[in-house]
Amino acid sequence: MYSETDDLVRALAENAEGVCRHYLPAGRREGSYWIVGDLQNNPGQSLFVRLTGPTSGPGARGKWQDPAVGLHGDLLDIIAKRTGITRFPDLLAEARAHLGRPQPVIPDTPVTRKAKTPGGTPAAAARLFAASVPVAGTLAETYLRSRGITQMGSNEALRFHPKCWHREEGQTKPVPRPALIAAVTDGAGVLQGVHRTWLAADGQGKAVVETPRRAMGHILGNAVRLSPHDNILVAGEGVETMLSLSEVAPGLPVWAALSSGHLGAVKLPEELQRLYIAIDRDQAGQRAAERLSARAAEAGIGCHVLEPQLGDFNDDLRANGKEALRQHLAEQIGAEDRHRLLA
Repeated sequence: MYSETDDLVRALAENAEGVCRHYLPAGRREGSYWIVGDLQNNPGQSLFVRLTGPTSGPGARGKWQDPAVGLHGDLLDIIAKRTGITRFPDLLAEARAHLGRPQPVIPDTPVTRKAKTPGGTPAAAARLFAASVPVAGTLAETYLRSRGITQMGSNEALRFHPKCWHREEGQTKPVPRPALIAAVTDGAGVLQGVHRTWLAADGQGKAVVETPRRAMGHILGNAVRLSPHDNILVAGEGVETMLSLSEVAPGLPVWAALSSGHLGAVKLPEELQRLYIAIDRDQAGQRAAERLSARAAEAGIGCHVLEPQLGDFNDDLRANGKEALRQHLAEQIGAEDRHRLLA
């Protein structure tokens, strides 16, 4: 009996190296394997994906193992982990999109009615963003101000949705919750995904749920462009982290890559001359900085790492205040760019 899932798994396996290059770009091919550090796409040699062999059964291509943590699976598992997609229909939609296959049309759908866009795709992300409203005067603004942030970005990358569906694992029905919505765009400015932060009912923090943050769409390589770049760029992980830098240095162009894994893979503009990497103070942040620094060096881009005093730059802003954070940045920013701290 035909199974589309099995067919997609076979098709992904037949293009195993292409899948790995797209979703695990920190790795490299060694003989018949793609080698990378882990499912978070960190550099290393623990996780390996078979690139040759049959498309099913023992020794099948597309199968992976990570003996260090005792995990194994197929390429669908890798796509799910790297995109953050949790709903299986959305995962299949992502696999179809990667393979260039059309999305299925719902049977018996009247021709006068448009088929629903699969969730998790850029089209679904665009619909959610279009249905959202500007941040000013909403719970999203209340939330950001509670984090010490008054600079909301200069190009409307952030919006608010009062009833964004949220479903925890094991729940049968989603629950509408207020959410901060961030646009994830590519180098051409085209929206490829969104990042959702569900908020408490009063906006004074994140919603008390197991997963208050999720991304949808094509995130890898793209970013939340909170301000337009010029010949320099500051790239970091979280939206609040990067807005904290804008708070004390509005002249700095800042992007949020949303996670350490995505930070290491963000695509850099061709015209970039200097890159600052705003890391979180943890091992994952250090590894992301190493990966992105190496890529910048290969492209001939000057690179500096900005390190917070506490966990991240939003922690610094809230604990120490604007002036202290500005002075801390001044000690790390190159002399040619320090005027931007006062812009």
